[in-house]
Amino acid sequence: MSIIAYNHKMAAHCESGTITSLLNNKGLDISEALVFGISSGIFFGYFHKMKSFTFPTFIVRNRPGQMRSNISKRLGIKFHTERFRRPEEGQKTLDLLLENNIPVACQVDFFYMDYIPSWERVHINVHFIVIVGKVGTKYIVSDSYFPQLVELERESLQKARFAGGSMSPKGFLFYPEFIPEKPDYSKAIISGIKKSCFNMLKIPLPFLGIKGIRQFAKKIVDWPSRARDIEHLSHEIMRINILLEDQGTGGAGFRFLFATFLQQAAGILKKPELNELSKEMMVIGDGWREISLLAARYGKNRDLGQIRLKELGDMLMDRASVEKAFFKKLYKLIKEQKNDK
Repeated sequence: MSIIAYNHKMAAHCESGTITSLLNNKGLDISEALVFGISSGIFFGYFHKMKSFTFPTFIVRNRPGQMRSNISKRLGIKFHTERFRRPEEGQKTLDLLLENNIPVACQVDFFYMDYIPSWERVHINVHFIVIVGKVGTKYIVSDSYFPQLVELERESLQKARFAGGSMSPKGFLFYPEFIPEKPDYSKAIISGIKKSCFNMLKIPLPFLGIKGIRQFAKKIVDWPSRARDIEHLSHEIMRINILLEDQGTGGAGFRFLFATFLQQAAGILKKPELNELSKEMMVIGDGWREISLLAARYGKNRDLGQIRLKELGDMLMDRASVEKAFFKKLYKLIKEQKNDK
């Protein structure tokens, strides 16, 4: 078996980057920012007490898998998807696809990506990579977080694809089977923006969207009561920075990537007002970055008294206010655009 000719690119996020990479290599000229925006990737959720989490946490993007399903629905792209009960079946299917020169995206546990330095790897079952070949016992991997194609031993890939725990991959793989010759980007962008606004403004649950940011702002002062000790609290406060900046968000919890999407959408829709909103989202992102940096500093210095936590809470409450105003403006504008069509 050999290596499939594949144009590898780095990306801001693994799922949006993997989807973009597969579509680009299939002949569709689409950017990661458009994939992210059309799929309504921007989101917020705060989880203070849930069985799935041992400590309060938050998310800044939609659920893993939704980017692919939303892109499929809004652009008319058909993906083949498959899960497996037995690892040997998953490997056999993957090898057969590679023999037929089909690059394949796989969901994996990030911990087993041996080409990443060990101190950077953690167990998380929602990392996405593209397999583009196999040489001997090694698979050739296109990982959007890595600058070039890399090799991964068969055993490591099998462990990664069939890892247990929360959101177990179960060998999940996908690849595009059909791409329309001329996708309707305008319609898809409008749908993606409307759903993004709905997710941030109108989901009737107190821990999602803008309401989730507000809950985070109120509850962060209670974090010391959930921590084992000061070291644990320090780790969790510094993790705010990691979740906003270091886990493939493109910076500021995906806000910069969403700003790029709005800039590109302005040209496609011929709606210059979106350029102004793009600039506004960049400023909003700067505010999230200030929170990231402050959380990292306070956590590192163990400066975690109530005054400091309230300061972070106040900054988060401000993000909720400015994002509520932003998404209301965006929804009003895109509603007008649909009425114009």
